[in-house]
Amino acid sequence: MNNSASADLGQSPEKRRISGLYAVTPDEGDTARLVAMVVAVLEGGARWIQYRNKVAAPPLLGEQARALRAACARYGAGLIVNDHVGLAREINATGAHIGASDGDIGAARDALGRSRVLGVSCYASIGLARTAEKAGADYVAFGSVFTSPTKPLASRAPLSLFTQARAAGIGLPLVGIGGVTLHNVEELIDAQADAAAVIAALFADGDPQRIRERTVALVRCFGQT
Repeated sequence: MNNSASADLGQSPEKRRISGLYAVTPDEGDTARLVAMVVAVLEGGARWIQYRNKVAAPPLLGEQARALRAACARYGAGLIVNDHVGLAREINATGAHIGASDGDIGAARDALGRSRVLGVSCYASIGLARTAEKAGADYVAFGSVFTSPTKPLASRAPLSLFTQARAAGIGLPLVGIGGVTLHNVEELIDAQADAAAVIAALFADGDPQRIRERTVALVRCFGQT
């Protein structure tokens, strides 16, 4: 555990280039339970957490985001807030992640400032990734790379997209999301992804001990400890 509770989670993106396991939280209404699961991931070695809750009302979103921000600070981990750029600024999170329906990328960049990380979902589009890079994104995510239990109807992004993105000159970190598990993450790494966003394969049963064990195994796949 990193004991630097005062770690600056809002430091410049150049100093916090995203890589490795990127844990994405499930929709969980119990804040204490959510924090316990995320702490298990942090204890397992994850250094990037995305707070994602598609069903919570604004008061709960704020409560959970603040609780996770405090937990991440204790471990020196980065916290990215999904969808809610204003909330990311309000709690001094490391940054925010937006999708196609979450507003203009340039506006999100301006709202966050340059000291925070901005991630953008690009689905299966290299063109959108190029647009995101020009607008100031710090990483882009492609997916669903595998069949996803979280979004079973999501369109698929072939693994070849990662090498194509590199060949097209996309210089940002590339994140793969959708159906990533311990059994297929090596395929994603071999495809030149920098990070793997994982939800169900980490959090499905909610058991902190098992979550910690799965995290350790996934982190090792990236050669991290």
